[in-house]
Parts: sequence; structure tokens; C-alpha cells
Amino acid sequence: MTAKAKKGVDAIVEEIGNLSVLELSELVKALQEKFGVSAAAPVQVAVAQAGAEAAPKAEEKSEFTVRMTSCGDKKIQVLKVLRELTGLGLKEAKEMIDNLPRDIKEGIPKEEAENMKSKLEEVGATVELK
Repeated sequence: MTAKAKKGVDAIVEEIGNLSVLELSELVKALQEKFGVSAAAPVQVAVAQAGAEAAPKAEEKSEFTVRMTSCGDKKIQVLKVLRELTGLGLKEAKEMIDNLPRDIKEGIPKEEAENMKSKLEEVGATVELK
């Protein structure tokens, strides 16, 4: 925008600023009729965009819980893998398997949770990630 054009726009804005509410209403109607436009549609779009921006974005889950719901037919193989993954003793791991469904490990990263799930499923266990 040139300096002359900017000066003209500033003068128009100053003049509009001095109008009463009634005069502003008449100005809006006159502009709508002259240019065949409506001020309502852009306002609705702006409100919709503002609402979309204000909506909280869903956060990606960063911590997972590995839950075993069944050990399947191969209880001993599942027991071995469970001990390897959790570091539990034989007695604790057996109690865990005997009391399914049960959380195996909580608050772990997605990669570690998926790794545990795949290893347990390989030996026949049914596992969920929460």
C-alpha cells in the first residue's frame, strides 16, 4: 500500500470512528447493498475458526499399561516370558498368571509396551494395552 493510499484509509477509519451507532448501521446496510455482500457470513466463519482453534487438541498417550487377560494353552512358556520381561520370581509370576486378568506393567512407554505385548502373544497369551 502506498503512503497516499494509507493516508486515505486512515482518514476513512477516522471518519468512521466519529459516526454514531445508528449512522454505522446505515453505513453497513449501504455498503452491503452497493457491493452485494453480507457481513454476517465472514463473522460466522471467523467464529467457527476461533472455536476450532480453542478446542483442546487430543494429546497422544505417552504411558501405557500392559494387561494380560489370558495365558492360553502354554502356561509354562508364558510364565517364562513373563518372568523375563518383569523380573518377577517364579512364585510371583505364577500368582500373577493364576489371577488373570491382571496388569503386568504400568506407566511404560509405547515401544516397550508393544514389545512386551508381542513377546507374550508369541507364546499364546492374550494381552491388551491401556
